[in-house]
Amino acid sequence: MGVVDDLARARAAFEHREWMAAYEALSDADDAVLTADDFAQLATAAYLVGRTNDCVQAMQRAYQGNVDAGDTLGAVRCGFSLAMALLMGGEPAVAGGWVSRCQRLLEDVPGDVVERGYLVMHAMLRSFFTGDLDAAHRLAVEVVEYGRRYRDADLVANGLNAQGRLLLYTGRVPEGLELLDEAMIGISTGEVSMMFAGHVYCSVIEACQEVSDYGRAAEWTSALTTWIDTQPGLVRFTGQCAVHRGQIMRVRGAFAEAVEEFELATRRYADADIPAAAGLAMAECGDVLRVRGDFAAADEAYDRAAGFGHEPQPGLALLWSARGRKPAAVAAVCRLLAEQHDPVHRSHVLPGAVEVLLAAEEVDQADELSVELAGIAASFRCPALRAMAGYARGAVLLARAEPAAALPELRTGGQEWQRVSSPYELARCRVLIGRALRELGDEQSAATEFAAARQVFHDLGAVPAEQDAARLLTPAAPGGLTAREVEVLRLVAAGRSNPEIAAHLVLSEKTVARHLSNIFTKLDVTSRTAAAAFAYENHLV
Repeated sequence: MGVVDDLARARAAFEHREWMAAYEALSDADDAVLTADDFAQLATAAYLVGRTNDCVQAMQRAYQGNVDAGDTLGAVRCGFSLAMALLMGGEPAVAGGWVSRCQRLLEDVPGDVVERGYLVMHAMLRSFFTGDLDAAHRLAVEVVEYGRRYRDADLVANGLNAQGRLLLYTGRVPEGLELLDEAMIGISTGEVSMMFAGHVYCSVIEACQEVSDYGRAAEWTSALTTWIDTQPGLVRFTGQCAVHRGQIMRVRGAFAEAVEEFELATRRYADADIPAAAGLAMAECGDVLRVRGDFAAADEAYDRAAGFGHEPQPGLALLWSARGRKPAAVAAVCRLLAEQHDPVHRSHVLPGAVEVLLAAEEVDQADELSVELAGIAASFRCPALRAMAGYARGAVLLARAEPAAALPELRTGGQEWQRVSSPYELARCRVLIGRALRELGDEQSAATEFAAARQVFHDLGAVPAEQDAARLLTPAAPGGLTAREVEVLRLVAAGRSNPEIAAHLVLSEKTVARHLSNIFTKLDVTSRTAAAAFAYENHLV
């Protein structure tokens, strides 16, 4: 009776999603009393508590048990689960071997069966991971067809998830997001098995992050957190969940809490021997530390990310730019853009690239990229990406001495950041709005924007941005001239021509001419001689 009772408790723990209890009880049970289904449950519990090797060994026993019992389809299911665990664990060749074995087993099965759909799903995932996106999409459609034909929720959810993500990479973002939401329905209703539910959860949230749909990412991250909390002992997917929570906290300005989540995720990934994911967590942590002004800690986080095999860009390029290493930063973002071709991955690089290029006074190239970003944002229809595009366009127009044109772009960016509840990014927009207002001669309104932004930066602990806003609150130069206009005026007073000024300041002659026009307007003068006289009278030279 004792053995039977222990086995009953183990099976009950599995049914109640008490994964560690199920894993321990099934591991301790006598192999002689375990059925093929028991070994499959042990493998599932082992996978969910992060014991991948135990998962593989137990699923092999389940596979062999089904073969010995003449249950071909049960054996194929176990073989597929083995292939999935091995593929996700970075062993595609071994996974492919198990798929081939399953295919041979199915040769003796007449007619079509749902298990063939699972082998199609493995082919779909391999095509996705190897970059054959056309084949992956064709196979994803087939997977969904199998799922609907046989009412198999696992196949439907995985196929829809793959189709949705593939549509994102072709720029059909609204359609892709609709399919991802549909994929999540079966998970939210409990129809999808535990192993697949966690993977689809994390895949959908990752996709939302890729297209900067932070609102949708926050909704599904909250659902994932609840899903995890209801399963005692669950280890798998908790690292991903911590990363996703940290990403949402970063967007919403909870920087200290975000750093804690990223460090937690890194530890969990490292313990589970998933280095690439640990690298992503460290790169995200570095981005937050950079914004807070802890450049040394950010540099260390980026180094750790690289050590895990994850390139921490464009955050590292932004750090180099902030530290004055502008040529290195420009080279990095140009290389990144040359490597990325689909709109999703380019949208991740473009906002940082525009900032880096403007800091290096490469205005023409920044202008071109900001236009591209605006086009992507319009097609994706995600508020945060529209906000990034508005900020980038506004920053470029300011660099071109077009404050009136910059204002509507910046106001749109600010409104979108407000929709996303991102106080840091909204404050950054307010700084540029203040600069535009100052250049238009509205000093009082500019000071209001700078003061509001400075307070937000102070509250969030964003030290570099707070310092920049504080400097902008200092009294403006005589005549309401901006710092750049003062530079141009000094060179005019020194007798330099427009081409000479452009070469000296690394600007286009068109931008220099625009600065001169603004200077003449603000000083109410009509000649270079009168402007130079103002410079001498006000001790600007």
